[in-house]
Amino acid sequence: MASPREVHSRSATSSSAGRGWFTWFGRPKASDPKPETKAASGPVSGLASSFAIVSGEGAAHWSGRSYAALSRTGFMKNPVAYRAMRMIAEAAAAVPWLAYEGTSEVPDHAALGVLARPNGRQSGPDFFETLYGHLLLSGNAYVEPLVISGEPRELHLLRPDRVSVLEGRDGWVAGYEYRAGGVTRRLPAEAADDRSLALLHLKLFHPLDDHCGFSPLGAAGAALDLHNAAANWNKALLDNSARPSGALVYQPKDGGNLSADQYERLKEELEAGYAGAVNAGRPLLLEGGLDWKSMGLSPKDMDFIEAKNGAARDIALALGVPPMLIGIPGDNTYANYQEANRAFYRLTVLPMIARTAASFSAWLSDAYGEPLRLEPDLDRIAGLSAEREALWARVGAAAFLTDEEKREAVGY
Repeated sequence: MASPREVHSRSATSSSAGRGWFTWFGRPKASDPKPETKAASGPVSGLASSFAIVSGEGAAHWSGRSYAALSRTGFMKNPVAYRAMRMIAEAAAAVPWLAYEGTSEVPDHAALGVLARPNGRQSGPDFFETLYGHLLLSGNAYVEPLVISGEPRELHLLRPDRVSVLEGRDGWVAGYEYRAGGVTRRLPAEAADDRSLALLHLKLFHPLDDHCGFSPLGAAGAALDLHNAAANWNKALLDNSARPSGALVYQPKDGGNLSADQYERLKEELEAGYAGAVNAGRPLLLEGGLDWKSMGLSPKDMDFIEAKNGAARDIALALGVPPMLIGIPGDNTYANYQEANRAFYRLTVLPMIARTAASFSAWLSDAYGEPLRLEPDLDRIAGLSAEREALWARVGAAAFLTDEEKREAVGY
C-alpha cells in the first residue's frame, strides 16, 4: 500500500507548530518545502487552532508471479498453499507404477528400476514429489537423463527458473539452456540418435505461451496476496496494542499550539506507555484538548475472518484441494470427509499422475526401442480403497463374465 499522504490544515504562519507531528507520523518527502522552526505556544489570531493527520487512498500492491516469487509468497510463506501443495505432491508421489508392453504387464521392467531409484541422491517418491512441486509452482518440470549404453541409468530434475527455452526461426523449440553455478549448458530438444535421449519437458496448459506451462498457484496470486496481507495486518495490529491506526487531534477550546516540551512529553508517553503488544488494551489518558480519532476499519467492519477464509478457499480451489481437507470452514460441498478425500484423488491427484505417466511412457519408449506403457497401480492407493473394493465386489458377482474378462475389467 502506498505511503500515507500527510495533509496539514494550517497556513504557512502556523505550519511551524506541525513540524513535530510530521516527524512523528512520517518524515516529509524531499520535494516538500522545508518546514519552519517550531514556534512557542500562544494564540493565533484568525485561525482555528486544530489539526489532524489523514491518509489518502493508495493502490493495491501485488507480488510477482515468477517461480521465485510464488515460492516465497506461496509455498514458503502461506500455510494454505504450503499444505495444499504438499498434499498433492506427496499423494501423487506415493502411488506405485506398473509397466506394460502391449497388454502384458512386465513387473521387472528396467524402467521401473530407474523410476524407483532415479539417481544416487533421490528415491522415487522424493524425485516425483519434487517434480510435482515444480509443476504446481511454475507449470513446468524438466527431467535430464543420464544415458549409458543406450539406456537411461539416472534421471535428474532441473529447477524451472534456471531453464530457458530456445526458440528456432520456425517457432518450434530448438533447445534449452540451463544455468547453474555460473555455468550455462545447452541441452538438445530432440535426441541426436537412437542411443541418446533428449530432455523431457512436462508442462501444464498455458493459453498465452507456446512453449511453457502456467502455474496453478499463479492463478491464485490475488488470493495469496490477500491471505498474506490479512496475516500481516493481524500481526501488525497485535504489535500496535491491538488497535487500528488513528490520529491524535489537538483542539483546545481557548486556541493555541503545543509547545516543544509538551510535544516531546506526549510523544514519549505514547511510545513508552501505549505502543507494543505488552501494552495491549491499556486505556489512553487524554488531556488538554487532545482527542483520539480512529482512522482504520475494525475487523468486524472489514469482515476480516470471512475475507481470510475466502482467500484460503480460492487458493485451495486453484490447486484442486477440497477446502475441508485443509481445515477451511464454511464449505459444505462435500457430505463428509471421506467423499472429499475421494474427490481429491479422482479430480486432482490421478489426472496429474496420468499426464505424467503418458509423458514418461512416450519418452522412455524411445529410449528402450519398444512401446512402453506406464500406469499407476490403483489397487495400492489408500484413498481409493473403498472404490476398488466396490469394483472388485461388483465384478466378482458378475456370473456372466469369464475369469479373463473379470481380470481385464479390474485392470489386469
